[in-house]
Amino acid sequence: MKFAYRFSNLLGAVYRRGNLSFSKDGNSVISPVGNRISVFDLKNNKSETLPVSTAKNITCVGLSPDGNLAILVDEDGAALLISLITRAVLHHFHFHKPVASIRFSPDGRKFVVTKENVALMYHAPGRNREFNAFVLDKSYYGPYDETTCIDWTDDSKCFVVGSKDMSTWVFGAERWSNLIYYSLGGHKDIMVGCFFEKDSLDLYTVSQDGTLCVWESDTELDGLVLRKTRLPAERGEEEERGEGEENEPRGEVIRGKGERPKEKEGTKNVRYKQRSKHFFNKEGDFNNLTAAAFHKPTHILVTGFASGIFHLHELPEFNLIHSLSISDQRIATVSMNSSGDWIGFGCSGLGQLLVWEWQSESYVFKQQGHFNNMAALAYSPDGQYIATGGDDGKVKVWNMTSGLCFVTFTEHTSSVTNVTFTSRGFVIVSASLDGTVRAFDLHRYRNFRTFTSPRPAQFSSLAVDPSGDLVSAGAQDSFEVFIWSMQTGRLLEVLGGHEGPVSCLCFSPVQSILASASWDKTVRLWDMMDSWQTKETLRLTSDGLAVSYRPDGQELAVATLDGEISFWSPQSANQTGSISGRHDLKMGRKETEKITSKQSAKGKSFTSLCYSADGESILAGGQSKFVCIYNIREQILMKKFEISCNLSLDAMEEFLDRRKMTEFGSLALVDEGVGDGDGVELSLPGVRKGDMSSRHFKPEIRVSSLRFSPTGRSWAATSTEGLLTYSLDGALVFDPYDLDLDVTPASVRRQLRQAKWAAAIVLAFRLNETALTQEVLEAVPHHQITVVCGSLPDVYVEKLLGFIASALERCGHLQFYLSWSQSLLTQHGQKLKTSVECGRVHLSLCPVTVWNVVVFICLCVLCSCDWNMYTIRYAVALSKQKGVKRTAGDALCDKDESEDSEVMSEDSLEETDMLV
Repeated sequence: MKFAYRFSNLLGAVYRRGNLSFSKDGNSVISPVGNRISVFDLKNNKSETLPVSTAKNITCVGLSPDGNLAILVDEDGAALLISLITRAVLHHFHFHKPVASIRFSPDGRKFVVTKENVALMYHAPGRNREFNAFVLDKSYYGPYDETTCIDWTDDSKCFVVGSKDMSTWVFGAERWSNLIYYSLGGHKDIMVGCFFEKDSLDLYTVSQDGTLCVWESDTELDGLVLRKTRLPAERGEEEERGEGEENEPRGEVIRGKGERPKEKEGTKNVRYKQRSKHFFNKEGDFNNLTAAAFHKPTHILVTGFASGIFHLHELPEFNLIHSLSISDQRIATVSMNSSGDWIGFGCSGLGQLLVWEWQSESYVFKQQGHFNNMAALAYSPDGQYIATGGDDGKVKVWNMTSGLCFVTFTEHTSSVTNVTFTSRGFVIVSASLDGTVRAFDLHRYRNFRTFTSPRPAQFSSLAVDPSGDLVSAGAQDSFEVFIWSMQTGRLLEVLGGHEGPVSCLCFSPVQSILASASWDKTVRLWDMMDSWQTKETLRLTSDGLAVSYRPDGQELAVATLDGEISFWSPQSANQTGSISGRHDLKMGRKETEKITSKQSAKGKSFTSLCYSADGESILAGGQSKFVCIYNIREQILMKKFEISCNLSLDAMEEFLDRRKMTEFGSLALVDEGVGDGDGVELSLPGVRKGDMSSRHFKPEIRVSSLRFSPTGRSWAATSTEGLLTYSLDGALVFDPYDLDLDVTPASVRRQLRQAKWAAAIVLAFRLNETALTQEVLEAVPHHQITVVCGSLPDVYVEKLLGFIASALERCGHLQFYLSWSQSLLTQHGQKLKTSVECGRVHLSLCPVTVWNVVVFICLCVLCSCDWNMYTIRYAVALSKQKGVKRTAGDALCDKDESEDSEVMSEDSLEETDMLV
């Protein structure tokens, strides 16, 4: 249990790509971050990352109207159905193609998925107390190009689909006689949004070139007539049944033929006409309309553009309400909450998430992560805050309670390589490749010290002494270590002697000793109190990459390029042990490599080390998707954490994929151009937009920094995905076993009323709630215990024995639970003993272990009896001193009680000796 750390939260990234969704009450926003989902509570100012993840980056999220279910779809079309209440995965599904959008119907009975040029309508799961996930109802074919957007009518009778072929298609969710499909044109660019008017078939369509078309229908929603029968000719023309690509069932197939369906007698087909057409203000070719959202009750249309500007218009008059610029990057998605007060914006280029209240013209929520890789992190002394530095030159401070960033320092002009807190926790010091070391005040949120070197140098390492007076930084180009005074900001000394770049610095927690690791295969210990002289020089077998002191200062850990962690005594300068961690790294294979992950791991090493608070274990990470915890005394691996399973990152595959290899090389080397790739867009320096040399790349998974919390309850790691926090797992509130729909607390109590004791116990253990199990056991009559124990299955005997062992320690019903344990051990003791010897049952359920608990309770009872006897004697003696009149009968009773107590004490001593 000491190493039972589990994923807690994802910080440092608030949005990557995909669509934003508001919760049902409108107080929370759900944002896809890579292959995970984060929920930001706007009322309580907190964030939470759900413990579910997809195989690749999430591209679209569908939220049910009641807010209980969500469907996550990744780049390849793999979908997860999750419960937002229990945070559990309910179902896996694969659409076999990339999905553009997904939307539930307002009544929650169906949902539509668009992929390529087809719209698929599925039955929503869990509506009629039956779980039929992803049952296909109808397939709609109409557009000639890929579909982009969906919207439903308020009564869930029809839905509309926009496409890249500049057309909009209206389909009936049921077989309406006057509306099977309807195609709309009028646009000259890709469709971005299509929206129904409230309680109407009237439409608003928005295209990428900034054009809004208002469509008016001649039929109301109540005018749709359900077709009861179909002719055989119609079945042949308009519907098919069979299987699609890769044996995927297609259900009922409806195909749009580009011509109006034939009208039947007594019915008139639905027709649309263009009521008006409006144009948004354009400022050039790079101001394309990229996102749109419409709030039906308030008739508010929100549009986002590639220049970072968004507009608010009131429809259908097209009155401009607001026009504001929130960034200089493309707005990727727009969403509005149920009340229409808050608008959510996502900018994938900056990793930015904003929530704007348009009526008061103020920000409700504004967060932005490091849009490049994180390089370093540091815990505050009290463990409440984490400071991070990234390749974007920013230093951010995160609140661990809320999971949000509350201050950002942007003074650095190049990548931040290291950050640290001073001992008092009010100052953050950061080193950067721009040649400066800066100190930031957390009281006034300002940069109050800037340390520089006589000659420009790129600082790659940083350390602050325990008193906070000395600041040291190592250079990777001049091979020197610089020492400054925090009070005056002056350069005190330049330490020379290393023959390679200084990779890491660390101060001793108890002495004024500075340890510096370098690529010259040495670790030097500098005495800060004795003229900055080199106290010791530790010779390594390879280049030094990381160095860390144990919290008591009596041991030094060094990570080298050959994948080993060596331990040294700072006093004697002798090596005390080593751990070979190369095989534990297990680096994944890159797409362009032709070797396996096992072979590529031979050249990898740890780049970050951190001791635990007690100094018994060490945390190590590097160029790998794994973080390892080692026991220092035994020099063995205790646990290995996989920080990511996202296949959208590079260096994740374990085996060589021959399907991507051609005679000319790997297909991963082919550049698909701007806008077509799924990786991160990398532009030339100084270019803001319109860079034709911009290319996409897949970030490589790696761990750049690791830190244990000062409390020892959690640890954090900066990785390619963001800032990952892991904490000790607490007691599980609900951990069911073999659960189905009929196992409920009501059914358990029903079995109790029917006096079916064994069945009630089995159902209670399948729910696995402690309070309910205790209620069931204590309801069993005492004379039925032996019968119930004999009728229990073996698997529940083990569970019941473990529950009784824990109940004996906390509950006061000693005789009752001792009767349970006696009956269980008498009837099933031999089976349990055999299971323990074979290793099928844990040792804690061994009869000898339970008997030790019983012996301990007996000793406690005997001690209590002795204590009560002495208390009675004291009370009697006290009453005699107060002159209470006593009769001869009372004296005789005292004599009898004293004789009985002597006999009781002798018997209790004999029983105690026998038990021991």
